[in-house]
Amino acid sequence: MLQPSTSSSSLSSKARGFPSPPLPFSLPCNFSSRVSFGFQLHCSSSSVSPTRCSKPNHTSKNRRYGGVLPSILRSLDSSTDIETTLSSLCLNLSPKEQTVLLKEQSRWDRVLRVFRFFQSHQGYVPNVIHYNIVLRALGRAGKWDELRLCWIEMAHNGVLPTNNTYGMLVDVYGKAGLVKEALLWIKHMSQRMHFPDEVTMATVVRVFKNAGEFDRADRFFKGWCNGIVDLDGLDLDSIDDSPKNGSVSSIVNLKQFLSMELFKVGARNPIEKSMNFTKEGSPRKPRLSTTFNTLIDLYGKAGRLNDAANLFSEMLKSGVPIDTVTFNTMIHICGTHGHLSEAESLLKKMEEKGINPDTKTYNILLSLHADAGDVEAALRYYRKIRKVGLFPDTVTHRAVLHILCHRNMVGEVEAVLAEMDRNSIRIDEHSVPVIMQMYVNEGLIGQAKALFERFQLDCVLSSTTLAAVIDVYAEKGLWVEAEAVFYRKRNMTGQRNDVLEYNVMIKAYGMAKLHEKALSLFKGMKNQGTWPDEITYNSLVQMLAGVDLVDDAQRILAEMMDSDCKPGCKTFASLIASYVRLGLLSDAVDVYETMKKTGVKPNEVVYGSLINGFAESGMVEEAIQYFRMMEEHGVQANHIVLTSLIKAYSKVGCLEEARRVYDKMKDSEGGPDVAASNSMLSLCADLGMVSEAEIIFNDLREKGTCDVISFATMMYLYKGMGMLDEAIEVAEEMRQSGLLNDCTSFNQVLACYAADGQLRECCELFHEMLYERKLLLDWGTFKTLFTLLKKGGVPIEAVAQLQTAYNEAKPLATAAITATLFSAMGLYAYALESCQELTKNEIHVDHFAYNAVIYTYGASGDIDMALKTYMRMQEKRLEPDIVTQAYLIGVYGKAGMVEGVKRVHSRLTFGDLEPKPTLFKALRDAYVSANRQDLANVVKKEMSIAYEEERDYNSISGEDEEDEEEEESDEDEAF
Repeated sequence: MLQPSTSSSSLSSKARGFPSPPLPFSLPCNFSSRVSFGFQLHCSSSSVSPTRCSKPNHTSKNRRYGGVLPSILRSLDSSTDIETTLSSLCLNLSPKEQTVLLKEQSRWDRVLRVFRFFQSHQGYVPNVIHYNIVLRALGRAGKWDELRLCWIEMAHNGVLPTNNTYGMLVDVYGKAGLVKEALLWIKHMSQRMHFPDEVTMATVVRVFKNAGEFDRADRFFKGWCNGIVDLDGLDLDSIDDSPKNGSVSSIVNLKQFLSMELFKVGARNPIEKSMNFTKEGSPRKPRLSTTFNTLIDLYGKAGRLNDAANLFSEMLKSGVPIDTVTFNTMIHICGTHGHLSEAESLLKKMEEKGINPDTKTYNILLSLHADAGDVEAALRYYRKIRKVGLFPDTVTHRAVLHILCHRNMVGEVEAVLAEMDRNSIRIDEHSVPVIMQMYVNEGLIGQAKALFERFQLDCVLSSTTLAAVIDVYAEKGLWVEAEAVFYRKRNMTGQRNDVLEYNVMIKAYGMAKLHEKALSLFKGMKNQGTWPDEITYNSLVQMLAGVDLVDDAQRILAEMMDSDCKPGCKTFASLIASYVRLGLLSDAVDVYETMKKTGVKPNEVVYGSLINGFAESGMVEEAIQYFRMMEEHGVQANHIVLTSLIKAYSKVGCLEEARRVYDKMKDSEGGPDVAASNSMLSLCADLGMVSEAEIIFNDLREKGTCDVISFATMMYLYKGMGMLDEAIEVAEEMRQSGLLNDCTSFNQVLACYAADGQLRECCELFHEMLYERKLLLDWGTFKTLFTLLKKGGVPIEAVAQLQTAYNEAKPLATAAITATLFSAMGLYAYALESCQELTKNEIHVDHFAYNAVIYTYGASGDIDMALKTYMRMQEKRLEPDIVTQAYLIGVYGKAGMVEGVKRVHSRLTFGDLEPKPTLFKALRDAYVSANRQDLANVVKKEMSIAYEEERDYNSISGEDEEDEEEEESDEDEAF
């Protein structure tokens, strides 16, 4: 519900001379009891002005004129020789008929030619109405030089401007965006002792309103009500002119022209207070519907809902006719401020009182419901337009198409398009990119192309629309389709592409990573007669720097500066960041110095890149130097910069300095982010500061911001301090938090389990990683796997063989490793799963593959398959190596085939096999498995004979120590 405004700037009823509405406010005239606007509505037949239903546009040529006017107008319409036509048809036209001929001309040049024709005839008496028509036509066309000459001529002929003249000049200047110049005409008017009538006042208010100067509009209206024109208090110099027509030089001429006119009038009529003029009979009130409509719209746009409601109430009380525009304005104000029920009630009351809604009424309600997300209600109003005998206009179709397209409602959009076809209504140009975007979003590229082709048959799209179409394709990486649209314009119409089209096409190439094409297009721009602008250069440099093509980016930047285009801060920042990523810090510094010389102020992103680059390189002094420069230049350090600073201090172990920065971040809004906390956590881990690290880690836990790095750092810390139980707890928490989602995070937990000796759990996690998550394994994963193989009792020769197969990227190396690992850990189901990959086709002719299969089948108890694999290996003429022999001994032992074990034992005894600890161990374990402890003892004695006991002990111990050191190194690297 609209609440009374409490703003001090609100327009008081007393100041306007209006009576204050009673409180509380209510809505009589059968308004819904649940609706309250903050004003009383007195509906009487005299206070409403019925309007006709909207119909298709008709030109003014269909107006009915009497006498010779219709035939003259038809002749002029079909003639290019205006003067000859008028000479042959115009006999003695009255001034009123002359006025009609002037008003009915659609182009400024034709208006001027008809006017000059009248002037050339003897007896023509210059009049202000004719000059007003000519001045309006010139102003609307932005022909300011011609307008100045006409104004001077008007004064020379002794024709004095009227209120209508000034109101018209204010209107055309204001609509051209020349707000200050428009208001100077009011100054000119006051110096000629003219007081603005209500129409002129409303025009000034509208100019202020359209420029967003709501308070100035309010003050001007108040002054007018009190009989005062006060422009001195409006601070005209602060108004920003944004002309829609004319160049910069023409604007300067306009100001000079108006200054001269003001000087001439002021010299002729000196006034003590040039900007304050009071007319007798003030104060005054507005009496026209158009004035009230303008003021209501003003307060609605300014968010002053109570003032808008008061004006509406006063309009009713004063007997000022309410028309469709009034209701449309109030409906729009209510709806845009979230009062849809009030807007609906206004529509009902409008219909009850015989004020017919027009197409714009339904367009407003359609858009309001769409903005509120009620698509069904929006479509209901769209369908209602025709039901009540109105005709949808361009705004209607554009609105409903945009609503449906933004929700990708393809069927509904095509239904609307079909209806438009049946009524021979062409698609609005601005809707083409929107519809095409819907099609592209839904993957309907063919329909998007067909729509574009269809529209091209009817008219030529503007450069802005073509750029929007290209951008639709660019956003989806469809550079081929974007390219077709770009080159089609030139091929079909012979026109050159606008710089906006080039910019979007370069973006399309950039998003598709086709940087060479982007550069080629850029190089060809000038040859096609289109010159790059700042957007072109900035986009290219940022695009090239983003993919570290620094040489090309630097060249484009130099060309940009030579062409007097100023690079933006983002452009310099992207190039500096690229040099930093490449480790070219001296080049990054050179760009920074160039940036300062150019007058572009570095921001926190620039300093952050430099500080981070030096910090990563261990150049702490330089990083701190740029941080101090940043503070000296008044650039506020963000979290990224402070995190980089902590990183710099961490590189050299400066705990106190890092802690000071971290404490500063804790005192800031939001506290330190996870990146800063992780940097501080890493420093504590490097220094072995368990307690302080735990404080930071627990803080991250409470905030729920722990990431993979946080968990990995704590695992690394606990493992390094020998606190394996705590490391495992963190690993378990990491698993439960769902952060195990990539190879790196899995590697960290695998290494932690391996270090704690939880080999089976480690293998279970590895199986999840490989078969359930289907992640690509990296070297960190395999380093942990090789450690697990050694700890699982797999012969060192077998581990070395598998590692060689992996290093040489041999086929099926991964399957052989995993099958061996799962077998060693007793996970036979997993092992056989991997083994199937080795045996589903012919086994690769290599020892590592056959050995893995033999080991897997033997470990799982499938003796027949193990022996068959060995037989197949012999068929392939692949001689068994030491790993094969060791695995075979194990198979024989498990099967209780003592004779088979003895055969291998005999070969080892008589020197047919090279004595190796691996074979002796395999023999001893096989005899034990076959319940022949006596023979196992014999093997033990033979080992003692083959290797002196002391030497054997030292050798094995040293080897074990070496293996353990290697395992520790592997696990540490995994962190």
